[in-house]
Amino acid sequence: PRQQHQHYSSTTAAAPTLHQHHSSSTAAPTLQQHHSSSTNTTAAAPTLQQHHSSSTAAPTLQQQHQHCSKIVHEDVKMSSDGESDPPSSDGVQSPVKVRLRNKKISTEDINKRLSLPADIRLPDGYLEKFNVIGPSLFEQPISRRLHRVSLSEIGFGKLETYIKLDKLGEGTYATVYKGRSKLTDNLVALKEIRLEHEEGAPCTAIREVSLLKDLKHANIVTLHDIIHTQKSLTLVFEYLDKDLKQYLDDCGNLINVHNVKLFLFQLLRGLSYCHRRKVLHRDLKPQNLLINERGELKLADFGLARAKSIPTKTYSNEVVTLWYRPPDILLGSTDYSTHIDMWGVGCIFYEMVTGRPLFPGSTVEEELHFIFKLLGTPTEHTWPGISSNEEFVAYNYPQYRADKLSNHTPRLSSEGVDLLSKFLQFEGKKRVSAEESMSHCYFGNLGRRVKTLPDTTSIFSLPEIQLEREAVRPTVPSRRRSLLF
Repeated sequence: PRQQHQHYSSTTAAAPTLHQHHSSSTAAPTLQQHHSSSTNTTAAAPTLQQHHSSSTAAPTLQQQHQHCSKIVHEDVKMSSDGESDPPSSDGVQSPVKVRLRNKKISTEDINKRLSLPADIRLPDGYLEKFNVIGPSLFEQPISRRLHRVSLSEIGFGKLETYIKLDKLGEGTYATVYKGRSKLTDNLVALKEIRLEHEEGAPCTAIREVSLLKDLKHANIVTLHDIIHTQKSLTLVFEYLDKDLKQYLDDCGNLINVHNVKLFLFQLLRGLSYCHRRKVLHRDLKPQNLLINERGELKLADFGLARAKSIPTKTYSNEVVTLWYRPPDILLGSTDYSTHIDMWGVGCIFYEMVTGRPLFPGSTVEEELHFIFKLLGTPTEHTWPGISSNEEFVAYNYPQYRADKLSNHTPRLSSEGVDLLSKFLQFEGKKRVSAEESMSHCYFGNLGRRVKTLPDTTSIFSLPEIQLEREAVRPTVPSRRRSLLF
């Protein structure tokens, strides 16, 4: 504030009234006074309004203030980033504010105001505290600092809030535990990332945190909490029973074809949401798709994900697991967009239907060999520009003719085979998008309502959408490695 005061006094010669407003301690309460006393705020706000209405030097600021006044009076739900004083109009209090002052604040009110889980357990005395200072909390925007302090008082951001139960897996940088939250008594997955003093938090962890904080969807795993200590960074996720690889193992690698359709639709639904927000997953594989007992499938492990600013932006070539990597990336392309994920969707679709990986290559050369043996060795006709790709020419593959996908997917309907072929296109720009895929006739028997649900609503909220019972054909169980990479 002192720097702002100096800035106004030195650069805004045309607005002395504004300078006087900032330098005067009686014209308007400070931010600290504003948050600590609701009565002082309502008394001082008209002065601020009068100041803005009389100022002719800064019409843009005046318009902005008037616009904010309307928002505050019309809508109680305010931005968590707000820091400005609540406006008042002619000294008349909003009926909403009066009603809030006379109302006893409930747990539900606090949960909604602080965006907390509905089943959270507030600490003893916390509700009583808010009934004392509550009116000011609901009448004005919550600063970021106040929001952080409130969450910390409840128990967020603290290791002691969570109980470790079992180790689910371990990797180079992270260990994943099954745990329980003392706040909700719900199961959680604790991804504990070890921090190197020389390097700090791994870039994959930073990517995952920054992306998941902004992704709120029924088919994307929820990040509940972040705990940062000197030695570790712990990400607290919602807990799901198993991943798709484990699900395949449990049913003998033969998933019910109806359930395949439901899983694929949910995968596309989550991806479409990501792609609309210019986010690529870049590491799709069965181990990164989590499934609960209800049949809800959720995308997890955004450690390799990256915000996509421009479709032609160049990224690192090493992005996805080999079996689910598209041929253009295998051949050295660094110019890709959302279509990189769609090839992986096709591979996972095939694996759910047949119970075996589509292209299980151990090297890039072998992976491409598997692809060309099924889809045919590309030519200038099927893949324009391929003959000038140095890596493709160097491999000197035999001239394979394309085989019919239907020969390899006997359990899949003709509509399903058609959709699969649209995923497995050599050229990225020719692959069908996630959004377009959901309107494919393959999903026709799911009905229309499943395509118009709100982002955060599960498809299983519809009575016509039900998971069918799987025939149990257990195979050798695989060790869970989801959420690690």
